[in-house]
Amino acid sequence: MNTLRILVLEDHAFQRTAAVSALNSLGYKNIFQAADGKDALAVISQAGGVDVALCDLSMAGMDGLTFLRLAREAGLIRAVIICSSLPEDLLRTVDRIVTLQGLELLGSVGKPLMVDVLGPLLARYRPHTPGDAKVVESHLDQPSENEVLEAIRRQEFRAYFQPKFHLRSGEVDGAEVLVRWQSPSRGLLSPGMFLPTIERCGLLDEMFFSLLTQGLSLQRFVQSHGKPFKLAFNLDVTQMANPNLVDRIKALLRIHGASPAGLIFELTETGLLQMPEISMENMVRLRMLGFSLAIDDFGVGYSSLERLCQMPFNEIKLDAGFVQNFHQARYSAVIHGALALARELDMRVVAEGIETADQVHHLARLGCQWGQGFFYARPMNWAHLVDWRFEGQKSSWRRAIGTSDR
Repeated sequence: MNTLRILVLEDHAFQRTAAVSALNSLGYKNIFQAADGKDALAVISQAGGVDVALCDLSMAGMDGLTFLRLAREAGLIRAVIICSSLPEDLLRTVDRIVTLQGLELLGSVGKPLMVDVLGPLLARYRPHTPGDAKVVESHLDQPSENEVLEAIRRQEFRAYFQPKFHLRSGEVDGAEVLVRWQSPSRGLLSPGMFLPTIERCGLLDEMFFSLLTQGLSLQRFVQSHGKPFKLAFNLDVTQMANPNLVDRIKALLRIHGASPAGLIFELTETGLLQMPEISMENMVRLRMLGFSLAIDDFGVGYSSLERLCQMPFNEIKLDAGFVQNFHQARYSAVIHGALALARELDMRVVAEGIETADQVHHLARLGCQWGQGFFYARPMNWAHLVDWRFEGQKSSWRRAIGTSDR
């Protein structure tokens, strides 16, 4: 029996009963029911929260949107499946709202509910397993400046690595370097729990160079075993305005004997419009030295195509929202357009947030070559990455997409 705890929020009694029956047929038994948002909050509060909410939107009393916002603020749900017959354009906006609320959106289903659609959506849910590092997502108080400074001094900010793959061959190209805080008192914290404090206190550079040091050490170890391994690091646009940034990066590479050709720096699309002159100078300097530059979360910001052409990027990171909604015509058109644009500008495209084999096949058919996401590998620490890198990850990937090594 599946232990997933699921809320069915539906004001129509027949539809609610049908949803519960569908869930039972799929092996889910821990099911809670409610007819409106207010009742649902009471039910899941008494139950101590649920994993997934199967949520209608249009209801008398508290509607589904209000319920989702309040339930997330109270930490009572983790993931959502929208169950609605609203037009597609409205559902796209709802999907964006859910994502902004910090909830995991598993997908949308229409009415009447179809079991063959519901099952695969629920299979997307990724509960914590004993082998996973448990990242704290609860609403703890933001850490103070002193806590963060002490964490930097104690080297508690740890680099986590999410590999990038070639979509057809399974070849590992390298990894994106992410950050976690291994706090003795709070546990393993995700960036959302501490980055606001880091940014407010002007400590982004300290955290970045700590991650760069850890990443370069790992890269040297992996490459000493004859396996090339590029690393991508995130830089905030504000950091690019630091006149000492490039010199500090060069100095650290000299210490580790590393080559600029093995590093990529990713900048999010938001913020590019107001980038000062010194930032653009630093971008040019990095490219002249042999580093690569990627525009991250492409498609969700507001930078103009003209601005993109002015920047010295040579890689596009396609936002996960487009990948996960590739079956919708508008999203697929954006992916196709981004790939065509990249070809014309001689830029590489890496698709983010890949979770299914269908997404891999669709992206490969469109001409995308590289990707990353939970389908391939979750972010992992140094030790796990080394074990994984040297222990047959390619054959595991081939089994996942249904191909052979021959």
